[in-house]
Parts: sequence; C-alpha cells; structure tokens
Amino acid sequence: MQRQQSAAGTAGLRPRAVAEECRTLYVQAADPEGFPPRVAIPDEYSRALTASAQTLEDWERRAGAWSARAGGGYRALAARAADQEARDALVRRAALGAAPLALVSGAWLQWLSSPGNGDSELTMRTLALYAQDLGAGHPGADRGSAYRALLHHLRLAEHAAPVTRLTQDPQVSDLAFALPGPLLAMSRRPDEHRAELVGADLCLRAVGLLPPLAVVRELLPAAADWTALDPGAARREDTPTGLTLGRAAAAALAAESPDSPGLIAGFRWALDLLQRWNNGLYEEVSAALDPAHDMAELLRLRAREAALYHQEFKVEGRTLGDWFTEARTAPHGLLQALAASRLVRPGSPERSPLLRGLISENGPMFRIFSPADEAVIRRWIRSLPAAAAAAADHNGQDPAPGTAMDPGTAADHNGQDPNPVWAPDPATDPARPLPAQMAAVRGPAARRDRTPGTLREAYHLLLSRGDTPALRRYATGYVHGWLARSRVGWDTAGHLPPPHWDPRGLRPWLQEQHDRHGREFEQGADAPLPTKEALVDATVQLAPLTLIDGSWLQGFTDYGHASSDVGHLLFSTYWDELGNGDLGLNHPLIYREVLREMGVELPPTASREFAQWPGFSEESFELPVYWLCIGRLPRTFLPEVLGLNVAMELSGVGGGYRRARIGLEKYGFSTRFVDIHNTIDNVATGHSAWAADAVDAYMATVPSVLGPGCEPGVWERVRTGYRSLNPPGGRRARRAARRATRAYETKGEIH
Repeated sequence: MQRQQSAAGTAGLRPRAVAEECRTLYVQAADPEGFPPRVAIPDEYSRALTASAQTLEDWERRAGAWSARAGGGYRALAARAADQEARDALVRRAALGAAPLALVSGAWLQWLSSPGNGDSELTMRTLALYAQDLGAGHPGADRGSAYRALLHHLRLAEHAAPVTRLTQDPQVSDLAFALPGPLLAMSRRPDEHRAELVGADLCLRAVGLLPPLAVVRELLPAAADWTALDPGAARREDTPTGLTLGRAAAAALAAESPDSPGLIAGFRWALDLLQRWNNGLYEEVSAALDPAHDMAELLRLRAREAALYHQEFKVEGRTLGDWFTEARTAPHGLLQALAASRLVRPGSPERSPLLRGLISENGPMFRIFSPADEAVIRRWIRSLPAAAAAAADHNGQDPAPGTAMDPGTAADHNGQDPNPVWAPDPATDPARPLPAQMAAVRGPAARRDRTPGTLREAYHLLLSRGDTPALRRYATGYVHGWLARSRVGWDTAGHLPPPHWDPRGLRPWLQEQHDRHGREFEQGADAPLPTKEALVDATVQLAPLTLIDGSWLQGFTDYGHASSDVGHLLFSTYWDELGNGDLGLNHPLIYREVLREMGVELPPTASREFAQWPGFSEESFELPVYWLCIGRLPRTFLPEVLGLNVAMELSGVGGGYRRARIGLEKYGFSTRFVDIHNTIDNVATGHSAWAADAVDAYMATVPSVLGPGCEPGVWERVRTGYRSLNPPGGRRARRAARRATRAYETKGEIH
C-alpha cells in the first residue's frame, strides 16, 4: 500500500483495486496497537453537500427507503429460486457478503471516547450507543458475536474468528471490505474523523438490517437474534433504539461543531459505499441461483493446485492440467468441457464418475473437496438437463458458459429481474471507474511526530487517541520504566496479591484486603484530620489523575476486547467511571464540582492550559502519565493492566474513601465523589469484584493460550501491575526506571 498516496491518488483506480486495499486495511485496523494507513473521505462529498438543501433527516429517509427497496430485491430473488438448493446458495452468498460489516457492527465507535473528552455530551452519547452495540456487561453479547452465531448456524464460520481471518476466505469478495475497512481505519484516528464517523454510523442505523440479510431473515426466521443484527433497533424492549441513540449522538456533534460538513458528508459517503457494495453482492447472489455459476467459481478457486496433478488425464484433447491453468482466470471453458465429458452424467450426480468414483472414499481425489464443495458439484450436475433444454430453446445454440438461460432459475439482464422490486443503481455500479467514492488511502497529513519533552507535554498529548511512532515509543518506554521501578524492593513489599494464583479465584484475598482496610480505618479513627488548606491542595494535586478516571482501561473500548470474557468487565468499569451515559454521574464532572466548592476553577482537561496550570506540581503528573501510557497498550501489557485495575478499584474501599469523607464533611464540601466510589467499587458486586473476576478469567486461559507452565510468569506480571499503582519512590527505584526506559529506547522497535 503506497504510503504517500493522496486523496486524489485514487482517481484512476478501478473500484476492485481500491477494494483490494480495503481488504488489507480491514486487517491492519483491527489491531488496537497498530498504525493503520490514513484514510480520508474525498472532499467532493463535502463540496457537493455544501450547496445542497438536503438535511440529515432527508438523508435518513432516503437511506431507509433504499434499504427497504433493496431488501425487497433479494426477497424477489428468493421467490424465483427453483428449489431448496438454490435458496441455500442464495443464503450462503448473502450471509458471507454481509459478514465483513456485520461482524464489526458498531466497532467504528470504539475510540470516540478518550481521557481528554470523557466529560462531554458527545462522548456520553456515542458511548451510550456503543455500549448498546456491545451488550455492555455481558461477554459475547455484541452485535458482531450475534452475527458470528448466524454464521455458525449456517456452517459458514470457518473464517469468522478472529474477524481478521475473514479476509482469508476467498468466498468473500474484496468489495465487501470497501466500507468496513476504511471505517475501522478512521476509528483509529477519531480526532480527524469524529464527524464523519458519527455520520456514517447514523447512516447504518437508518439503513437498519443490511438488505441482503432481509432474505436470510425471511427464509430462516429462527436462525439468529435479528434484533441484534439490526443496528437501528433496540437490544431490549425497555431501551432506546439504535437509531434514536445515533440521532442523539449526531445532535450532540452538531451542537459541538455546528459548521462542520463532516456529519452529512460521512452519511452520504457511507450510503454511497453501501449501495456500491450491495449492487455487487446482488449480482453475486443473483448469479448464484444458477448452479453453473457456483461450479465455475469452485473450479476457479481450486484451479491453481489442481493444475499440478492433472497432466495425464485429457478432456476434449487437452490435459486437465491445461484446462485448470486456464480456469484460474476463465473457468467456463473447463466447466463446459466437464459437462460433456464421461466424468459427468447430466441430471444424475449419483451416477457420475466424478462423484461416484474419483472423490469417493476409495477414489484418488478423496477429501479433495469439502462437503460444501460436493454439494455445489451435485447441484450443478443435477441442473445440467435443464440447462441443455434451455440451450435448445435458445436459437439452437449452446448457452454461454457459466450462465443458465432458464428465467426461473437464473438472472437475466446482468443479474437483474426483468420486472424487479429493486434493481441496482447504475450510478453506483461496482464495475464503473472509481472517481473517489471509496475512502482514499493516505489522506490528510499526520500530526507532527515528536517525543514529549516534559511530563506536562506528555500528559497533554496522551489525552487524545491520536498516536504517532514517537509518542508510542515514549509511552512504551515510560511503562517499561514504571514497571521496573515497581519491581524494586519486591521482597519487602506489603499487601501484594498472593505469591501464586489460586484456581479457586482472587475473591477470598479481596475480602481479606477489604477487612484490613476496615481495621486500619478503625485504628486510625483518632488520627488528626488535615487542615482545610492541606485538604484543598491534596484535592487539587489529584486533579490530573482523577479527571482522567478510568484512563488505564481506555484500551478496552476496543471492539475485540470490550465484549471478551476478560475485557467486558473492564469496559463495564470504564463505562461506569464516565457515568453510563449520564453526565450527572460522570466522575470527572463530579470531581470538578468539588473543586469549584473549594474555589478552584481549572481549564478544560484536554487543553494545553490544563497541563501547564501553575498550581500543579510536577509530581502530580507522574502517575497520570503512567495511566495514559499503559491504557494505550492493552495487548502488550494486559497482565499488568489487570493487576493495576485491581489495585485501583480496591484502594479506597472500606477505609480511604470513608476517611476522605470525614475530612470533606468537616469543611463543608460535597462528599458525593467519595461516596459514589465507596459503593460502586465494593468487593461483592462492584468494580473491585469485577477486577478480581477479570484476573481470574484471564489466568484460567493461560495454560491453553500460552502453554502449561506459563502461569507463574504471567502471575508475577499481574502482581507487578498491582504494585505499580504505588511503586517505591527512592533513588534506587527511580534509577531502575531510567535504566529500563533507556534499554527500551535503545532496543525497542515500533512495528
């Protein structure tokens, strides 16, 4: 993929060429720690819409009407299917064609929240929408998992997990990745594409259930959770619809950036690509009604390896090896030759030597074809008499290879019904040259790539999701240094998790720590409280930390983590810290209310002025920068994040929050911040319990994923993460941190 390609650089490319790049992009953008290529929606979408009087509501109606018509087109195809085998072929094509988008439904919202915007209305609205897509609070409850269940039901899930394997399935066309590939890449740079992502999302909500899935639902109503597969629908009866939540997100964005054309441009771009993809898929599904089409495709897919093994056997004077070499690009000649050969008995697959002998369990081609492949072959052979009869009616000429002339079983007029309920729009024909409708690879220039010079600068840069190689190196090196510091004086460290993980779980140890906190609180009940000035200063110095509450978990908004057995607990915690969509429960905002009561009005957290505010000490940024750094690396430092999360959620429960409440109450300040944490962090059903459960869920997988005997090393990393909340601060510890950071900077690489 050309790294310097500009938005105009796609002007001469055919849509298939760009779609191939989108297939690669789909894989690159799936990695939460990767650097996918930059993409941009072509400027022509914004320019065309600037002069247009159409509103967002107009585009919604247009998208919904198109979806209904297109869905009707697929249902009409099903009505024309000659038999159950034809309907099965239609379902298979439709389900696989929709898979790249449906398996990541909602994933483009994954990074719209960040530590710097966690207290905004827009973030609350997009997170509420995303949480519904994920089925927050439950593992495997995301819309993508619901679609994977459908693929399992259809026995089409061989490449469905992890989702990047879908790009290896030759049955899924490149065009199917043309929208989800760029969308996922854009989601990794939300600061550049926020408006376009919200607009594209609203388009997909307005479209609802993807048109090709309308026929799958009609034919197989009990095969899937169809509500989950419709991004515009509600997941439960007592919750808003996805479309309603999408509109709320769009309204919040319009209020925040009223002059931005990106919202409608993103909507229009997504609708354009949806229509282009749907037109291509409609042609595939229509053609699949003809058994010869699927057989020709099977020959094409298997031709490369087959050419090596068929040099002796001849058909129509040519070796099969020669036929297969030709079939890599043009399989219809071989298809016609096989139909006329002694290997096939037209209309009788059970009598055909191809099936009865060659690929039987005693034949030379045993297991060359899968059961699904054999079904394709049987269907094609069974159809041959009908095709021959149709050919006789067609001016006495042979039918064109790979097509059927029977209007009851195949598509006329380039895959369109002569009297269609819906027909492809020529303006979005996938075969037309692509001016710029697909996302252009390598769009806007990257932000300046530089290493932060100070802690305050690092804090400011790390508050957004934006990333560069230099910033990534800084973050990774900082984490390595902090963890090295956390390992100093290990033998004398107190109150760490047990030396060995107990398969019975961490909950008993958690209860013991809670009891200890309670005892320490009672024993210190008579200790003098800090002065009002000291309390205010301590509250102020904690602001850079507390106003980014949950930032160590920001990596677990990633779609692949957020609904996993481990990650769903961490996403739920993150979601809770920001108030579950309710600004009245948003922890950063509640903390700012306390600061205002103390007479302190701080700049917005994401602003440069906040990081440079003179009232903060330099030390007040050390731990927050660690949180921000490790939160970007959920894959590299997963065990350490799990340990840190336990330490953080347990730290004040039972003791610290209770004592802080006494001090705040004495001087007349609100205790709401500490009160809410002492309840939601509880060790029975709250964040502390979730943190322990996440550790246990992860540790239980270590033997099968990393191998037997790896548990001790992984557990030490969890314990190091636990201690990293409060590492030693002496010279030896800081020296160890500097050495580890330098070692990484010398040897570490960013890929």
